[in-house]
Amino acid sequence: MRTSCAVSVFLPSRRTLLCRGRNLEFLAGLGEKANMGIKQALKSIDAFPRAEEHLLQKTQSGAVVSVIGLVIMATLFLHELKYYLTTYTVHQMSVDLKRGETLPIHINMTFPSLPCDVLSVDAIDMSGKHEVDLDTNIWKLRINQNGDIIGTEYISDLVEKEHTAHKHDGDKEHHESEKAHTHSFDQDAENMIKNVKQAMARGEGCRVFGILDVQRVAGNFHISVHGLNIFVAQQIFEGSSHVNVSHMIHDLSFGPKYPGIHNPLDGTVRILRDTSGTFKYYIKIVPTEYRYLSKDVLPTNQFSVTEYFVPMNEYDRTWPAVYFLYDLSPITVTIKEERRSFLHFITRLCAVLGGTFALTGMLDRWMYRLLESFTKSSSRSILR
Repeated sequence: MRTSCAVSVFLPSRRTLLCRGRNLEFLAGLGEKANMGIKQALKSIDAFPRAEEHLLQKTQSGAVVSVIGLVIMATLFLHELKYYLTTYTVHQMSVDLKRGETLPIHINMTFPSLPCDVLSVDAIDMSGKHEVDLDTNIWKLRINQNGDIIGTEYISDLVEKEHTAHKHDGDKEHHESEKAHTHSFDQDAENMIKNVKQAMARGEGCRVFGILDVQRVAGNFHISVHGLNIFVAQQIFEGSSHVNVSHMIHDLSFGPKYPGIHNPLDGTVRILRDTSGTFKYYIKIVPTEYRYLSKDVLPTNQFSVTEYFVPMNEYDRTWPAVYFLYDLSPITVTIKEERRSFLHFITRLCAVLGGTFALTGMLDRWMYRLLESFTKSSSRSILR
């Protein structure tokens, strides 16, 4: 006889409770069947099926391939990590809008054949006016023929004020004839001539270094014997053709250095033997901004250079010198440090490691089949 589960809502009986229990059991059974169906569906799309342990066969060739694969993957992982942590730079160009600023010139040069007493540094802008900057720091170090420092001199005023009537553009004559009274030398001039000749006889040289601040316009600066009275210079060198402006440029830059900068004149050595002349370096300055990852901005300058040498003969009325003629580019370069994204790192890492894993798997299968075929052929030959 079939029992009905329809009961009164207000007066639940024993039969009602039994019916409710059966319904709950039925619903639980349906839930379990649904879970089993979902699990079976998930297992059917498993792309990495696992075989039982007793069905797996481990071989020596597989171990060798596994070790090689692990070494390759570890090496590639370290390479990708280094590639991710390394910053790279992006270059951008724009019109230079800076105005009214000064241009710092860092100088570090050695003149092995000229004493410090005869050397002077002169700076001139494009209008022909001398730049006089008392705050500029330039030092001259006396050195012996072995390059050892034997004395120091500080220059606060780089420009000889008595030269305001002279032309220093490198193309016109320097040191025009002065008044007749300059032919007579006082005691100081005679002492200077004597000291300089003694220094030259000892092989004394001079190292010039410091910072020269000039206006941000085209111009030139040069290091020469132009600071001497022409008659004093004539007494010391006995003619312009005997002035040896051999020099070594240790450092020449137009602002602070940033990572990766290359100053083309650093390490330049020009030694003259049995000759004399004027060196001219034509410099094109490119304003540059370097932006670090920390958002700090370093304003500086890059430059390119072209070198020209004018030999001197005994009839020339000009005096040898080392000229640096510079001009500024209207384009500024912005260099920004950037780092690759973490997502880019993960993508490359998955590609490299996954490719290595797949390749070692293929290599293992090929080696196993090759060894297996070789073993079978050997066993057949033995049976025969």
